[in-house]
Amino acid sequence: MCSSLCLLQQLTRSLLAVAFLASFGSSMLYGYNLAVVNSPAQYIKDFYNETMIETYDWVPDERLLTVLYSLTVSIFAIGGMSGALLVGKLVTKFGRKGTLVRSTMLVFIGGALMGFSRWCRNPAMVIVGRFITGIHSGICLSVVPMYLGEIAPKNLRGFLGLVPSIHICLGVFIAQVLGLSELLGKEEHWPVLLSLIVFPTSVQLMLLPWFPESPRYLLIEKENVHATIAALKWFRTRANIQAEVEEMQEEQRSLSSIQTLSVRSLLTDRCCFTIERLGRRPLMIGGFLFMGLCCAGITVSVLLQPQLSLMRYISVGCVVGIIAGFCIGPAGVPFLITAELFKQSHRPAAYTVAGCLNWLSNFTIGFVFPFLEIAMGPFCYLLFCVICLGVALYTTFIIPETKNKTFMEISQMFAARNNILEEELTSNGHLKLPLMNRYGTLGQLEE
Repeated sequence: MCSSLCLLQQLTRSLLAVAFLASFGSSMLYGYNLAVVNSPAQYIKDFYNETMIETYDWVPDERLLTVLYSLTVSIFAIGGMSGALLVGKLVTKFGRKGTLVRSTMLVFIGGALMGFSRWCRNPAMVIVGRFITGIHSGICLSVVPMYLGEIAPKNLRGFLGLVPSIHICLGVFIAQVLGLSELLGKEEHWPVLLSLIVFPTSVQLMLLPWFPESPRYLLIEKENVHATIAALKWFRTRANIQAEVEEMQEEQRSLSSIQTLSVRSLLTDRCCFTIERLGRRPLMIGGFLFMGLCCAGITVSVLLQPQLSLMRYISVGCVVGIIAGFCIGPAGVPFLITAELFKQSHRPAAYTVAGCLNWLSNFTIGFVFPFLEIAMGPFCYLLFCVICLGVALYTTFIIPETKNKTFMEISQMFAARNNILEEELTSNGHLKLPLMNRYGTLGQLEE
């Protein structure tokens, strides 16, 4: 109880506002775009069928329509992978907040293409619009946790780092609700359903520019001490500012030494508070284990449905359980850990690699799953069960705990853990600089 009160005392209004604003206009759109094409699937296929008959005077078969729909779903992931490849250069040139603000233009373009596609009788506009919004999500899915991880004090990084995952799950929920036939899940309304993404982005575009850039970016990469202090005054109580500036300057000195020697990110909201007590690893392990068990549960319940009618409710419960397990940790913790495991100079590249792997997996699932379901039936969920359990085991034995540690302390922990330090004295004879280890992190700096 006392620790929760201490956390709330450090959680300033500006810090909370930026976390929710950045997530509302970016992370929520990722979740929304993941789920929004599920409800109008048949209407989209019918639209493709009608336009191909009108344009080519040819009736496509069901398999071709399935391929086109799978492409519509999975092209979002291809756009996301393309966006993830741009993250490193964008955040270095424009900053974290600057990248988020500039990327909003992609949402307006993609939303307009999808919104007017039915009126223009052009299926390509839906696919291109999904690709463009995927680029936006690919950028923001990495930049938002990077931004929040850098503006948050170390004991609030877990709390703020899971705010985006709240909005991802919220986006999925909103897409499912609006997709109901009583609301926008109708044949004439599906383009509106796809283009609603422009509204939260408009709010972000109007308000986010009024908030400051990441203090770590301003000091370490732009070397602007005055702007750094001004930004910290927005996000902190006065008592915290000087200590954080000194910690950033220590990291800045370590990066400077590297250059001299040429040595070369109702369940999730509970987790926001729980993560600072339990840590990152338990949420990841528990989330993946629960998802794996629910995947196995779907297979068993679907197979037994002909004998036991009760099993249909078990199937629904397992689907809800997968979503719950996802929100417990896997939805947000990996992006938070990415921000914590890598130092300032390596963070953009780390998010680029992590983002590409994430989007490549999204594309594979989105494109292959319809055919996998046809070929394997309910047994296809056993494949995902094995993957979830494998990730849980990997997290148990490989991933370190980063709770309440500074970025420098995490780097030192990695260096000590791998036991491959090679220290060298710098020209002043006081600072001992270790070479990089294979994780791209630094060892301990000793004065």
